[in-house]
Formats: sequence, C-alpha cells, structure tokens
Amino acid sequence: MNTRIQASEETAFFKAVDEASKKAIWCAIATLQDGQPRVRIVHPCWAGRVLWFATGPTSPKASQIAQNPWVDIQYQVAPPDFVHVMVRGKAELVNDDAGKKLAWDAIDYDLTAFGAKDWNDPNFCPVKITPTRVELSEMFGSSNKCLWKS
Repeated sequence: MNTRIQASEETAFFKAVDEASKKAIWCAIATLQDGQPRVRIVHPCWAGRVLWFATGPTSPKASQIAQNPWVDIQYQVAPPDFVHVMVRGKAELVNDDAGKKLAWDAIDYDLTAFGAKDWNDPNFCPVKITPTRVELSEMFGSSNKCLWKS
C-alpha cells in the first residue's frame, strides 16, 4: 500500500526519514557516466529536506554530477528494522562560501579524515541533493510505503 504524504505530514515524514537514514549501515548513490549507471557507497546527511555529502573536486562522482545532476540514493537498514529509504533528486556541486560552511556543519562525520582541513579547503567539494521524490518503507519496499513528491 502506498501512502502519499500530505503537506501537513511533511515535517513528521522527513523526521522519520532522517531517523531511519541514521540507522543505515550502507547507503548507495547512482550517478550516470556516459549514459551508464554507476553505483557507489556514500554517507549523505539530512539537513531538513536536503541531503549533503562530500567528495573530492576531481572525483568521478563530481565529474558525473557536473555532466548529469540526477541521482538516486538508497539506504537499507539491517534487521530487525528492515527500513528502506529511496531518494531521487538533483545534485549540485557547491562552491560558494556560505554553502560550503553549511555543508561542513551538516555532515555528521569527520571530514578531516578524508583530507579536508576545513570548509574552505580546496579538496572539500560538498554535494547538495534536493529531493524530488522520497520513499520510506519496510521490508525492502514491500510494506508500509510512504511517498513524498515535490
């Protein structure tokens, strides 16, 4: 059964999505390279209704997003919860100071472990994902499916 999220339910829905996402051990992002899908593990963090993750400015992810900004993200929470979060949206490489500061604070892991000294480091390339579709469900999408669309 699909339940379409109404405007009055959006705040609670995104809170539940954030909580479920934090329980996920793995999260995969799909980008496109030369028209072919590329899937890899990332650790995006929610800040309200926006997702953030970091990459290097010359990474394949950055290049692919620059060529085609549409991405799919999938979180899978292990047993006993079996919660499933799917996100489709438009990714953007962020280069402005305000956006980089916001991303540095929103990302919940130690970015210095990946070579960036601070938010202004040229090796820090935040990626902002603005969702157009978010699905929260259980049992690999087969039950209690809630869907939000912009």
